[in-house]
Amino acid sequence: MTNEQAKADLADILDGVQEQMRIIARLQQERAELTGRATVRGKRVTVVVNADNTVIDTQFGPNIDDLSYAEIAKAITDAAQQASAEVARKTRDLMAPLDTHRARMPKLSDLVEGMPDLRAPEPVPAPTAPPNAKERREFSDGSGMRFTDTETVERDRGGSVTDSSW
Repeated sequence: MTNEQAKADLADILDGVQEQMRIIARLQQERAELTGRATVRGKRVTVVVNADNTVIDTQFGPNIDDLSYAEIAKAITDAAQQASAEVARKTRDLMAPLDTHRARMPKLSDLVEGMPDLRAPEPVPAPTAPPNAKERREFSDGSGMRFTDTETVERDRGGSVTDSSW
């Protein structure tokens, strides 16, 4: 590859990065304006969340007094979770052009031979169970996670850190 070709390739990459930054700035602004709304329990409870999943409005409809406090609390939680799911869907739809643009950009391994591609790990979804629920305990203690690509290695280490030989 000639030096001129390398300069041209680098200029193309920089143009692509600048375009991606413009897209990101526009999408961040559009994302900040997103809301999600959910109504549950026969239109008795409505919750609206913003793009950060913060509850910004809660409304009770007619006949809310037919529900117990526990039912109202559960309805608010359900509506907030549904509204958050709606915001997540809208966010994915909004970010689709950025994903398309990123897919067109060269990977690090395309530019530097033998270089691994660097990707952010997939986020671990947070549990939606109440604080003391079994599902949350399994999530936080790791028993809900199973690794399938591991092997067990047994070693004789000849003692432990509490041995007097340390």
